[in-house]
Amino acid sequence: MKVVLDCLGGDNAPVEMVKGALLALKENSTLKLVLCGDQEEIKKILAENGNTFSDRIEIVHAPDKIVNNESPTEAIKKKTNSSLVVAFNCMKADEEIVGLVSAGSTGAVLTGSFLKVGRIKGVSRPALSPLMPTKKNGKVLLVDCGANMDCKPINLCHFAVMGSEFMKIVCGVKNPRVALLNVGVEDKKGNELCSQVFPMLKKLDINFVGNMEARDFCSGDYDVIVTDAFAGNVLLKGAEGTFSLINSELKKSIKSNPISLLGGLLCKGAFKKLKNKFNLTNQGGSPFIGVKKIIIKSHGSSEANSIKISIFQALDMAEKNYNQAIEEAIAKMPVLEEEATVW
Repeated sequence: MKVVLDCLGGDNAPVEMVKGALLALKENSTLKLVLCGDQEEIKKILAENGNTFSDRIEIVHAPDKIVNNESPTEAIKKKTNSSLVVAFNCMKADEEIVGLVSAGSTGAVLTGSFLKVGRIKGVSRPALSPLMPTKKNGKVLLVDCGANMDCKPINLCHFAVMGSEFMKIVCGVKNPRVALLNVGVEDKKGNELCSQVFPMLKKLDINFVGNMEARDFCSGDYDVIVTDAFAGNVLLKGAEGTFSLINSELKKSIKSNPISLLGGLLCKGAFKKLKNKFNLTNQGGSPFIGVKKIIIKSHGSSEANSIKISIFQALDMAEKNYNQAIEEAIAKMPVLEEEATVW
């Protein structure tokens, strides 16, 4: 299997992208990678880092870069020599390429996925779906956090089915607990969208456990959280900000006096373990589920280890035939009242 890598996407591109590629090649002897970016720059980084995998690396020259402040649609259509567009074109042209990894502009990655790859048959809207750690040392999948700001009920139904299949097939959860993000746990809570989709979710062949409040997001009591991208992104960014605040205030408190500093030194191992749990370097990317090939959107500040994990995520999803499972699960869905008004 091959994976294509957008080497100019991300804050640490192209160095960390190429280093991550080398780490992945070192750990997987059958993996082949297509590196899209400035050819001379990529060759230089490979040489500086002891490249011994030339027979499993293909370099495609793409000197331009799509930056975050550009219009995603215009960039995908007009910047044909950009590393991301070239990576999409490579994936479309080469059937051996099972997935794409990029740490670049989220908007451009999602737009390119729509325009260059297309949706899996039956899927109304693909969704950006990060895996987050929980209190019980498991993972929870948030569907959606960035792709669909305004949703119809049928979109959330598809998110629920795709998320449930992801947790079963990719993460090995036998009967994933699917919840709807809401302002309360009571069945009648929420805005118009939540009120409409709640009874529809109950009709699906999934383990729908009802509404969930945002404070329970990482409780470990749920495996899939379904929401539109607006609420999902607010939840995700709020969680990131809260953790950053706690981390900052904890450091201040520990350094406030000698006794606290001594206590901090004694707890150093526990603090390190906590930091590693939420460290982006140890996390992969967010799968963009519902498109015809595997797309992994890595965090913009990703370093080599995170890029390596993202590459392995793409391989794992492809090897487990996740996309085929989605298509089959969507096809088995009951006909829902809302569906006729969406297509």
